[in-house]
Amino acid sequence: MSGVGTESDPLPNPPEKQQFTAGIEKEQDPDKRGEDLQRELHNKEKGEMSDFVSGQNWEPQTDQYKKHEHPPVSQVYTTTSMPPFQKQLPSVKMNALTLEWAFGMNRALPVFSLQDKDRLIILYGGSHVAVIYDQTSNSQHLLQGHSSPISCLCVSEDRRIFYILIPVQTLFDSHPGQGVAALALSKDSKYLVTVGAGKVQRVCIWDWTNETEIPLCLTELNPKFGCQDYIIFNPNDSSQLISNSDSHVLFYTKASTTTFNKAVGMLSQSVFHWRGHQALSATAAGNLVLWDMVRGSSTSRSLVRRAVKLIPLQKDGITVLTLTDSFIVTGDTLGHVKFYDENFKLINWYSEFNLDPITSISFSKEVPPNSSKGFVEDCTLEAKPFVIRNFVLSTVSSTVVHVKAQSGVLQTLLQEHCEALHAVACHPHQPVLAMGSHSGVLKVWDYERKVSICSRVFENDEQIQCITYDPKGFYLALGFVSGAVLILDACTLQSEEEEFFNYSPECITHITFSPDSVYLATADTGKAVMVFCLYNGKSVHCWRYLGRHHSHYRPIKDLLFGVYLDSTQPRLLSLGMDRRLVEYDLENSSEDELLILSSEQIEQSAVPTCMAWYPSLTTEDFLLTASNLYKMKLFNSTTKMCRSVKTLLGPTYGSPVQKMAILPFSKDLYLFFKVGLQILPVDGNPYKSSALICQPAGVSAMACSYDGRYVFTAGGSDSMVLSWEISLNALEAAASLGGKDLIPFYSLLEGGREGELFKEMEEFFYYCQLRNQDIDSMEMRKVSTRIPLTEVPFVMRALGFFPTEQELEDMQNEVKFSRYAETGRYVIDIDLEEFVKLYVNHRPVFGISREELLHTFQILGDSFVTGEPLVNRDELLKLLQDRGEHMTEDELAECFTTLLGQNPEERRSVVGAFECHGMCHCGKLQIGFKNVRMELREHYFDI
Repeated sequence: MSGVGTESDPLPNPPEKQQFTAGIEKEQDPDKRGEDLQRELHNKEKGEMSDFVSGQNWEPQTDQYKKHEHPPVSQVYTTTSMPPFQKQLPSVKMNALTLEWAFGMNRALPVFSLQDKDRLIILYGGSHVAVIYDQTSNSQHLLQGHSSPISCLCVSEDRRIFYILIPVQTLFDSHPGQGVAALALSKDSKYLVTVGAGKVQRVCIWDWTNETEIPLCLTELNPKFGCQDYIIFNPNDSSQLISNSDSHVLFYTKASTTTFNKAVGMLSQSVFHWRGHQALSATAAGNLVLWDMVRGSSTSRSLVRRAVKLIPLQKDGITVLTLTDSFIVTGDTLGHVKFYDENFKLINWYSEFNLDPITSISFSKEVPPNSSKGFVEDCTLEAKPFVIRNFVLSTVSSTVVHVKAQSGVLQTLLQEHCEALHAVACHPHQPVLAMGSHSGVLKVWDYERKVSICSRVFENDEQIQCITYDPKGFYLALGFVSGAVLILDACTLQSEEEEFFNYSPECITHITFSPDSVYLATADTGKAVMVFCLYNGKSVHCWRYLGRHHSHYRPIKDLLFGVYLDSTQPRLLSLGMDRRLVEYDLENSSEDELLILSSEQIEQSAVPTCMAWYPSLTTEDFLLTASNLYKMKLFNSTTKMCRSVKTLLGPTYGSPVQKMAILPFSKDLYLFFKVGLQILPVDGNPYKSSALICQPAGVSAMACSYDGRYVFTAGGSDSMVLSWEISLNALEAAASLGGKDLIPFYSLLEGGREGELFKEMEEFFYYCQLRNQDIDSMEMRKVSTRIPLTEVPFVMRALGFFPTEQELEDMQNEVKFSRYAETGRYVIDIDLEEFVKLYVNHRPVFGISREELLHTFQILGDSFVTGEPLVNRDELLKLLQDRGEHMTEDELAECFTTLLGQNPEERRSVVGAFECHGMCHCGKLQIGFKNVRMELREHYFDI
């Protein structure tokens, strides 16, 4: 358990929930010492000014000053050794997807040294997992449990809290709706303090060793103090804390506090001195502010904490401030680490590492050897051996290094991507993973041995957006944010062509090779598709630009190569948010002229999100698509016609499917909706899929290993790539537990097989048989288990599902052509079991919400006259006849008479002739937005 995302409480043994406060008032009567400081600040500090806030009514004891005159010796370095990490055996995998490795790190979080004798172990965070990395054995132990990105990270001083390696306490909703901005553990690891990340920050102290969900004490901070993003306990007194934002320092205690403002510049970090009554704050100007206990005023006997001295420590901004043994340690914007004694005299420094600005410094719990032999000399006149602990540094460029103090040797432990990472691809024949980021870094990993094979850094701010290998594994193609395209040798990462292909001014979002590796296609944010062709000369092979076509009017969601049926000729398809599926004529396209072969609208109201070629499980060739309405569709790849099985309920795990691919060497479909797996054939069975939260900020790209064992996901803004091991046995087991035949589909009906909905479905189903045989007939009834397809629309509407005419046609086609490829005959009727599947697959997953209905009225309504959106009768009738699926006046009249109860239940009206023209002009039709109701003359119907 790492304390990730949870926090500690410094107030020992409070009898009940209580308030503790940070300073909120200005000092009224500063003494001469404060005036001297103000003069010193005015003379020594110029530039951007900030506020310091401090103070507490706290009476120090005289013996405390003597007790902490020298730095205390830690009493916690007697813990046992950390056990080696063991990988979980394949036989005990309980989930379809198991997190196996984490590539990358969150550079905003600190990195902690967990060095255990000769084992180099560090702790860091990334995405929603914490990683314990053993560099000695090149292994990871992943701490999971969060569903949101980790915002802060801390460890106990003795690091023993990690030796358990299992969660021992979880604080749910410690800051509801806010998240955690900072946290810290007390020295004895008993208390946690958390600082919320909301506009009004709450500081809570918890005794995490007790099973309670209520903090021991809490307080709310005034927003004028700025966002407090750093907090720490006083190592000598757990009832005292210090936190800071970039403009204010806050001290916390049980007693009430007072404050005052001093202009000193931007703050970075604050710590308590080993002398318990003093504290230090570092600034971006390279100064230290010393806080001490002084008398509040000439007439007051109470003591307050006040900034008593400004120390110009160095010229460069201080980014990290910490203490170790008898030294004050700073890290700065130049990547230097400096050590000072208690009198703020420079003892030694490390400036030869050529690092970027430092974000964290963590010292080992291992005590230096008693002998000073081998240690370098400090920079004082005495030239004493500089004896310190080994330490770990992290920088803003996501680099982590370990410094061995005895020799001063630096060892790089991690060197990860420091900008958004959207590009990831797997080699088609080897255990090789390539990833590229907006920092212009391209890295290639052996994901089985977990070692970096090669890398390349692109200059001139070239940001990598997408990458892909060709099917033969010879080329690696890169698409950049600038619109450039580069094709590299997959082994050397070098290009035969010196220049980039710069034929698009827009960011490249998709890139893919044809199955024969002859064509390369890209899609960009300009809604255009661009194609390159490999030219095979006598002695040289080179890539040439073929053409670019602006084929969509809304963003392109997917780009896919395939081959024509009974042929090896490649075909290229693009799918856009404009609901169009576009196919390109590669064979007849010439240089600088990319031709379109066809363009079909495949959705009516849903927005397609991705597509994939359906495996050859049937006699027909299908294209599988997914949409934002949690539906999947199978299209005949030749006719583009949607047919059975074949609008299907997709996975409903939080978000619609965004990307999908077929797992190699298996009959299982890999779906991406966060991340998950789906068993083929798709039929709407909810138990045949499994999913989990992969990257809490969303997954921007994914890749599958060549052998189908691993799936890799890129998190985009979190700069992480996570490796997930696939267990098909676990997926099959979960599917079998869901039941067979119609049992999984009954669970999708409200009330299940014994519920009211299914009973109504049966009644409507058999009523259709009676009506089809004429209700008034006195002849003997012929009862069967099937009804004609022509009755399907009426049963659907009777159940409260009102599909469009196009959707009804799709339903009938699905059933009608479901067995045509096998038998050559149409299906003209349907039984109850088939109808249940048809119903649950086609109906809206979540129905139509009130918010959607109100939004529709708001768009159609005119609120300029009454201030309330109203739809004018004539405008509504015109919209119904001109937009979407057109309606005739006869159809409109029939609908309104049915709403008014003047039309019997037969399929067509038999209430005599009614005047459509007169009906369209009778009364005034209004749709009220506020009460959500329709009014027609004196009748109203609540929606």
